[in-house]
Amino acid sequence: MVFQMGKTLVIAEKPSVGRDLSSALEGVFQRRKLEDVVPKRTRKKTAEEAVDEATTKPSRSRTREDVHFLESDDYVITWAVGHLVQLADPEEYDEKWKRWRMADLPIVPPDGFKLVPRDAKSKKQLKLVEALLKRDDVDRIINACDAGREGELIFAYLYESVFGVSPSNGGPKPVDRLWISSMTKQAIREGFEKLRPGEQLQNLEMAARSRSEADWLVGMNATRAATIRGRAWVGGVVSLGRVQTPTLAMIVKREREIQAFVAEPYRLVHGTFDPRYAGMWFEGDETRIFGALERAEEIVAKVLGKDGVVESVERKEQSERAPLLYDLTSLQRDANRRYGFSARRTLQAGQSLYEGKKAITYPRTSSRFLSGDMVPQLKPTAETLRPIKEYRAGAEYVLALDQLPLARVVNDAKVDDHHAIIPTDIDHDVDDFTPDERRVFDLVARRFLAVFHPPARYARTTVITLVEEERFRTRGKVTLEPGWRSVYGLEADAEKQSEDEESEGGEIPALEQGQTVRCVEATYEDKMTRPPPRYSEATLLSAMETAGKLIDDEELREAMKDSGLGTPATRAETIETLIRREYIERVGKDLQPTPKGIQVITMLEEHKITSPELTGEWEHKLSEIEHGRGDRRSFMQEIETFAGEIVGQIEALDKEKLRPERVELGPCPRCGAVTGEIIKENSRAYGCTSWKSREEPGCGYVIWKRVAGRTITPEIARQLIENGRTTEVLSGFRSKAGKPFRARLVLNGEGKVEFDFPARAQTKEPAVAE
Repeated sequence: MVFQMGKTLVIAEKPSVGRDLSSALEGVFQRRKLEDVVPKRTRKKTAEEAVDEATTKPSRSRTREDVHFLESDDYVITWAVGHLVQLADPEEYDEKWKRWRMADLPIVPPDGFKLVPRDAKSKKQLKLVEALLKRDDVDRIINACDAGREGELIFAYLYESVFGVSPSNGGPKPVDRLWISSMTKQAIREGFEKLRPGEQLQNLEMAARSRSEADWLVGMNATRAATIRGRAWVGGVVSLGRVQTPTLAMIVKREREIQAFVAEPYRLVHGTFDPRYAGMWFEGDETRIFGALERAEEIVAKVLGKDGVVESVERKEQSERAPLLYDLTSLQRDANRRYGFSARRTLQAGQSLYEGKKAITYPRTSSRFLSGDMVPQLKPTAETLRPIKEYRAGAEYVLALDQLPLARVVNDAKVDDHHAIIPTDIDHDVDDFTPDERRVFDLVARRFLAVFHPPARYARTTVITLVEEERFRTRGKVTLEPGWRSVYGLEADAEKQSEDEESEGGEIPALEQGQTVRCVEATYEDKMTRPPPRYSEATLLSAMETAGKLIDDEELREAMKDSGLGTPATRAETIETLIRREYIERVGKDLQPTPKGIQVITMLEEHKITSPELTGEWEHKLSEIEHGRGDRRSFMQEIETFAGEIVGQIEALDKEKLRPERVELGPCPRCGAVTGEIIKENSRAYGCTSWKSREEPGCGYVIWKRVAGRTITPEIARQLIENGRTTEVLSGFRSKAGKPFRARLVLNGEGKVEFDFPARAQTKEPAVAE
C-alpha cells in the first residue's frame, strides 16, 4: 500500500473520543484495519503471539473497537483503550522475585522500570498503534489522551514502549499536545488550532511517572512484606498502597471511636413564653444537663407559670455567598448527600455527560474557578439553559446582568490543567439524558447559575429570656433576599438545616429589652449523646481532600488541595478498591470497615504507611514536580528509602500481636439453652463450639463467612442469629456468572442462610457458601 506523505497521527484515550475527533476535523475519514498497515502475508506470528491467540477468547464487545483506526487525507486517528502498557511485575526483572520472600525485600528495579503490555487484548491494540507510529508517512503525532496527569502517563508509556524513549526527551517523531476541556466540535477545532508543544508538558509527565513508580514501590514492597508476615492471621494477600492504606486507616480509626464511645444521658429544657415564642435553657455555652438530671425537673418546676423578662434582643443582618463552582470532589460530595450516589457513579455520569452528551466540561478537574479567556462564553452558556423550564428564571437573571460578578468565578492562578465543571455552550436535550446524567447535570447547571446571583440575605434575631434566674435562648432566622438560593428553591434551605440541638426558628414576635413575658409551658427532654458518625462517601471524600484534617470552610479547603489523599480523578477508584478487597463495605449510605480491614490496620498500627499526613505530603511534592518546583529524583529516592523502612517495620512485628481476636456472638440458638455452647468466630465461619472435629460435629450450627463472594461480618452474623434476617439490604454479592446483586439475608427454618431479594421479596434462594 502506498501512503501519502506528511500525515498526522492522533492518539486518543478511547474509541468514542477518537470518533468525536474525526467528526470535528475536516476531511472524510475511512475505517481501516491493522492488515491495511501491515498486510497479513508479511506478518509472521511469533511463538508468543500464537500462544496468546490460542488462549485468549475473542471479546465481542471490543473486537470492533480495538483492531481498527480512522484515516483521512491529513489525519490518522487511533486510541489507547485506557492503559495499554504498565510497569512490569518484579519477576520480569529477576526470576527469583517470583517467590515472595522477606529476604528479597525491598525490591527496587536495578536499571529503571520496564514497561509491558497490560494483557493479551492490550497487546493486540498496542501492535496496531506501534504500526501506525512507525508508518513512514506519519511525520507528526498529537497526544489527544485525556488532558490530565493520567492521560499524559498513558501516552508517555505508549510512546516509550514503541520508541524506547520518553516523548518529552526527544524521539524520532515530534509530539504536540491537544489540551481541551470540552468535547463539543467547536472546542475540539479550537484545540487543534492551539496545539501545545509536547515538551511543555514534561513536568506533568514527570509527576505522572513519579506517582506511578511510587505506587509500585510502596504497594509492591508493603504488600509482599505484610502478606508474608500476616497472611495466616489476616487471610490471603494483604494488599497495601500509598493512598488506599491511609484512607482505610481513617475509616478504621472512626470505627474504633464509635466502638469505644459510651453514651451519656442528658436532658434539655424547653420553655414556651407568652407572647408566643419558644426558647431553650442554657448556662454558659452549654444547653445540656449532664449528671444530676433531676436538675432539669427542678428548672421546669421553678419557671413554669412564672413571669420573666426579656434580658436582651440582638438583631443583625447576615449574608451568605453562593458556593464556588464544582470540581470533581465537591460534585461527588453533593451527589452523595442528595442522591446517595457513590463517587464512582457520579464520575461515570459526569464522564458520560462530557464525552457522550457533550453537555458539561471536563469532569476530572481539581479547580473550582474559570480562566479569564472564558468570560465571553459565559452568557452564551446561560442562554443554552434558558429553554429548560427548571433553569429559565435563573438563566434570565444572569442574561439580564450588564456585568457579571466574576470575583469568585474567574481566577487564572487557580486554574492549572482544567477549569471548574460548567455546562457547555451548546443546546442540551435533557430528555435524552439517563436519570443519573440528569441529576448530575442538574447539580452543575444550578451551581453555574447560582454563582452569578447575589448573596442570600437573612435577618437573625437572638433573644435571651430570664425567668427566676434561669436563662432561655431563642434564635430566629428570616430570609430577606433569597439571592442565589432562588436558583435552588426550597431544597437549598432544607439541606442547610443544622443538626445542632439548638436549631433556628422562623419569625420571632416583636420583643423589646426589659419586656415582661410569662412562661406558659416548660418541659424537659431525655436524650443520649451520640457517637461520631461513620464516614459516608461525601464525608470521606472531604477527609481525603484535606488528608484527614477537619476543614469545613470552602476557601481553606481550597488551600489544602495539593496535600490531600490521591487526586479528584483517583479518589473514587480508591474507595472502590477498598470495597473490592473487602477492607470496607457499604452499609446504607455509610462506609464501614470489615474485620479484615480492621485487622490490617491493627497489624500496622502507627506505621507511616497508615498516615494521611505523610501521603498528603507526597501528593504535595507530586504537585510541586508537576509545576516545575519539585525534584523528581529526590522524591523517588525518598520513596525508595520509605519502601525499605516499611519492609523493616513489618518484618519486626510481634507475631502474637498479629493474632486476630475471635468474636463470640452469644448462646447457640440450636443447642445453647441445653448445653451452654456458644457461637464463636473461627477462620472460616461463625459456628457452635460443640463442633470438635468431623467425627464430632456437635449440633452443626454454622454461618459461613463467605456467601456469594461477600464477607459476612460479625455484625451481620449477629443480626441473623438474633433476628433471623439482616436489617439492611446488602450489596457486594456476585452470582455464579459474576454479576453483582443486592439482597437481604434470612435464616430458614433449618437455620440455613437464604437470599431475600428486594425486587421480588417473595422469592427465596439458598445462599451458597464458598
